[in-house]
Parts: sequence; C-alpha cells; structure tokens
Amino acid sequence: MIALIVVGVIVLILIIYVIATYNGLVNFKNKVQDSWAQIDVLLKRRNDLIPNLIETVKGYATHEKTTLDAVIQARNSAVNAKDPHEKMESANMLTEALGNLFALSENYPDLKANTNFLDLQNNLKETEDKISYARQFYNDAVMAYKNKLEMFPSNIIASIFKFKPEEFFEATEEEKEAPKVQF
Repeated sequence: MIALIVVGVIVLILIIYVIATYNGLVNFKNKVQDSWAQIDVLLKRRNDLIPNLIETVKGYATHEKTTLDAVIQARNSAVNAKDPHEKMESANMLTEALGNLFALSENYPDLKANTNFLDLQNNLKETEDKISYARQFYNDAVMAYKNKLEMFPSNIIASIFKFKPEEFFEATEEEKEAPKVQF
C-alpha cells in the first residue's frame, strides 16, 4: 500500500514537472514570436515611409537613378518577404540601400534643407533605432528559448513535444564591414 502511494506521488511529481516544463517552453516560444511581431510592425512602418522619401529625393536627384532603384528594389523585396528568414535578409538589404540614399543627399544641399526630406529622414532614423532595439530584444528572446531547448532536463521535454529552435537576427557581411569615409 505504501509502495503504491510512493509510486503515485512520484508519477504525480513527474506529470507536474512535464506540464510545467512544457508550459515554460510554450511561454519562451511565444515571447520569440511576439518579439518577431514587433520587428515586423517596425519593418512595415519603415516600408511605408520609403515611397514618400523616394518621391522627395526624385525631385532633387534625377540622375541618381541607380541608387533610387536599389532602394525601391530592396523595399519591394522586404514587402514581399514571406518567412522570418527572408524578412531578415531583405531588411538588411534595405538598411544598406537607405544608407546609400542618405549618403547621396550630401551631394544635394537643397535636398538636405528640404523639410519633407528632413522629417522623413528623422522618422526613418527613429524607426531604424526602434528596429535595432527590437532586434536585440528578439535575439535575447531567441537565446532564452534556445537555452531552455538545449538544457537538461527540459531538452527531453522539448524533443518529445518537437519544439524547434528559432534563428537569430544577424547582420549581413556588408553590415559588419567598416564604412568607407571619403573626403
């Protein structure tokens, strides 16, 4: 009788542990998805600002078609990206193209003084800063989730219920290179 009670208590403790670990894994997975959703919102905001910026620049820099086309192409790629990996890659391409566009504005003093351009540039800068913070938060959530997936004994529960790791939001090789400054 006592042995049956001991076995019952052990089984009950194991069931409670499995439930608690499973719920913890779901919590971490949902944090990763929520932080990705925050990045997605900011990327959409950036994509919505870009057409106005392009139109403003077009009036001043008509012969800078390749730079403008690169920004438009990168934006279209970002808008059409389907999964998080594609969105990460296209967001990195768009960041690089926008950097080239803002560098281009240095050649046009009238453009740099245009209030629409300055407002759009400031809005994009604020959005880029928010994207940077959101990426950091996302990567922190991914790291916590991966730790939970890989640490013993929660890794056993994770493999039983087929929890899969998420990708970090990483900089491209171009973004890692130091910018070239010319005078």
